Amino acid sequence: MDNNSIYQFTVEKLNGDHIGLADYSNKVLLIVNTASQCGFTPQLQDLSDLKKEFAGQDFEILAFPSNDFGGQEPLDGDAIGAFCSNYGNNFTIFEKIRVRGPYADPLYKFLADKKENGNINSKPRWNFHKYLIDRNGNVVDFFYPFTKPTSSKIKKRIQRLLAAEPK
Repeated sequence: MDNNSIYQFTVEKLNGDHIGLADYSNKVLLIVNTASQCGFTPQLQDLSDLKKEFAGQDFEILAFPSNDFGGQEPLDGDAIGAFCSNYGNNFTIFEKIRVRGPYADPLYKFLADKKENGNINSKPRWNFHKYLIDRNGNVVDFFYPFTKPTSSKIKKRIQRLLAAEPK
């Protein structure tokens, strides 16, 4: 397994099933830490809209709820899924994890640290921090919470990555 890509990690879905991120190989991914009680929570609808816009293409959104910022994700498990369904959720939501600090999930340690991922040095500063992953599992860009998922900046970057062939 490539230690410089996200494909080395296994994560837990809300239903308790574990999935290797290698299952997403050859897809462009937007990985987002979410929270149900945040001022940016309406971005859940934007994420659903973005997923619809790229439907039928090799694009996926992976949401990782986190309670790391202001205790803004008090929900767990099925309650998170039920809440997100209010926003037309059409993307995969994983089990709540830590995304920063010494107890951060290994995936998020990797995403945030250039020494680990080789490209990006950006720890989440709040909920709805977004990481863009290319078809080879490489972290290629990040977007701060105030950048809406439906922004032209994110859409154009996704389009370019979708047009590129995997190596």
